[in-house]
Formats: sequence, structure tokens, C-alpha cells
Amino acid sequence: MAYRVAPLTKLIEQFERLPGIGKKSAQRLALYVLDLPKNEAEAFANAILEAKQKIRKCRICCNLTDEELCPICSNESRDKSIICVVAEPKDVIALERTHEFNAVYHVLHGCISPMDGIGPEQLCVKELLSRINGGGVNEVIMATNPTVEGEATAMYLSRLIKPLGVKVTRLAYGIPVGGDLEYADEVTLKRALDGRSEL
Repeated sequence: MAYRVAPLTKLIEQFERLPGIGKKSAQRLALYVLDLPKNEAEAFANAILEAKQKIRKCRICCNLTDEELCPICSNESRDKSIICVVAEPKDVIALERTHEFNAVYHVLHGCISPMDGIGPEQLCVKELLSRINGGGVNEVIMATNPTVEGEATAMYLSRLIKPLGVKVTRLAYGIPVGGDLEYADEVTLKRALDGRSEL
């Protein structure tokens, strides 16, 4: 007979549902939580509940926020004429770490993936088109991942946006800093050559 404690098993199963967490990691996390003092475990649980209750999509860009507008959309110093389209909120965090982009974003909350039953209707596409139709947008940068789904999403949006008279660009892809040419695949090398810039 297998050793089984129902509440522990349930906790492990909940951690296992998190992306990138396997059975052993879920077990470690569950046992860690059980070892926490009661007040720390309650603070952990309350942080999850508070985030779930208070966080929503920004009215303009669909990024996550606890206010009506996210800090980027409410920042008057940001260039609102350029919109960088990303798939997920984590992509905004990654781009903001560069401290180089001073325009605004639009978060789709996914990519087109017919195999997963995700079409444009499930994404924040109409909100993006509404922003563009509102005027004042000169460029839309497609910053979706270089995957089949990311490329399909970028192409789909490009076909919708170009007729509106707005410039559509794509992030450059190529050799990562510190990478070796001999280990790069053909597609990466081709994109690096296509996206080359003058020194």
C-alpha cells in the first residue's frame, strides 16, 4: 500500500499544475510550504488570493495592473506613437529590463495556435486595432517569439494593420551576444544576415 496523505497529495497536485514544475519539484515546494510557520503560510496564501482579486488588464494595453491603467500607459513621458506588440506580460518585463524602449506596449495574452484552439478572437486583437484606429500611432513593432505561432500571429496582425497606413516592423533575430556561429542553425544565421546593420 502506497503512502498517501490526502491534503499533501492535493497540495502537490496544485503545484504540479504550474508551468515548468514536475512531480519532484511540486513535492519539494509542497513540503517547503508545510514547513513554513503558520503566519508565513497564511501570508503566502493571502498574496495569491490578493493578486487574483486585484490584478486585471490595463484598459489600454491589456498588460497586468492593479489600477485602471498600468504604470506604462499612465506615464506621460512614454512615446504613444509606437506600440510594441508582445504575446505575454512577461515579455513586457523582459523588454523593460533593457531600459532602452521608451514607447508603449500591447499585450495579446497568447498567440494564434489553431492546434490549441486559439484564434484571434481569444487574443486582445480588437483592443489593439481600436488603439490604432484612435489615431496617433505611427509604428507597430511585432515582438512575438520566433516560433510558428509567434510568426503566424505577427503576419496576421501585419495584414490587418498595414492597410490602416501604419508602419509595421518586426524585431530583428540572429546570433545572441556571446554565441558562436558554428552552433547557430541555418534559420538563425539567415535572419542574422538579413537583419545586419551598418557599423
